[in-house]
Amino acid sequence: MPLLDTVADLLARASRALGFETLESFPPGHAYARTRWNKAYFDIASDTKPDAIEARICEAIGNTPYVFGEIVHPTPRMQRAFLAVIEQRLRRAHGAPVDLAALLVNAYRSPYTAEVVPGLRQAIRDTSEYAPQVQANAVLAFLADAPAAFGVIEARP
Repeated sequence: MPLLDTVADLLARASRALGFETLESFPPGHAYARTRWNKAYFDIASDTKPDAIEARICEAIGNTPYVFGEIVHPTPRMQRAFLAVIEQRLRRAHGAPVDLAALLVNAYRSPYTAEVVPGLRQAIRDTSEYAPQVQANAVLAFLADAPAAFGVIEARP
């Protein structure tokens, strides 16, 4: 039934264009088109622009960092938002956020996840034979020893 398929396709396009659907990825052709998220955790209308999508997801990560685990191939901006939460928790004297570091390790298991902290992927590979909690602690130690704060560019006089 080619006519029914055509009508269904047109209705789907109209629904997306009007924002009636919830997105689970960036539009095709976007720089981070491989990035996916669980749409049950991120209610993003299909007519939302890519920059606004990323901003909403980063805001959600800042408010509820565990949603980072629902993102496949997070963008560098999403990772920086997550690293900011980890850094904030490290500064508090309430213990290390090992559970958050484990989410970061899971994100870096994919070769398509962009590396935002130089050497982080190698640090994760070097500790891959350890138990998950030990590996997460090693990653936290690596992040604590990073030469500059996450995503901060130092100005030279």
